[in-house]
Amino acid sequence: MPARHHRVTRGEDYRRVVRTGNRVGGALCITYAVPRSVGDDEEAPARFGFIISKAVGNAVMRNLIRRRMKSVADEFIRDGVTGVDMVFRALPKSASASFDEIRREMQRAVRKIRSE
Repeated sequence: MPARHHRVTRGEDYRRVVRTGNRVGGALCITYAVPRSVGDDEEAPARFGFIISKAVGNAVMRNLIRRRMKSVADEFIRDGVTGVDMVFRALPKSASASFDEIRREMQRAVRKIRSE
């Protein structure tokens, strides 16, 4: 699980990212991203948030999807993604997707966001 400084935790931060961020849609999740910086010479750490609604499934399924997404977010942190707040909104189809499918979808979204 990402460390606290790598997590979007406040409701107002979630709203800011979802309302004003760049949006990348997919079959399994929708990704929103907003650039962020700490100072002139310092890159801010990336922060990740997850929205898993009841439409995805019961609590067990929602927590499974959240754990899978957090694991992929850890990979992004290890790969050096910085300077962005990202929120991933899981769609109901993600409940039947494998871990590799979720990973590919999230990686595609991050590549697209970083290229913009």
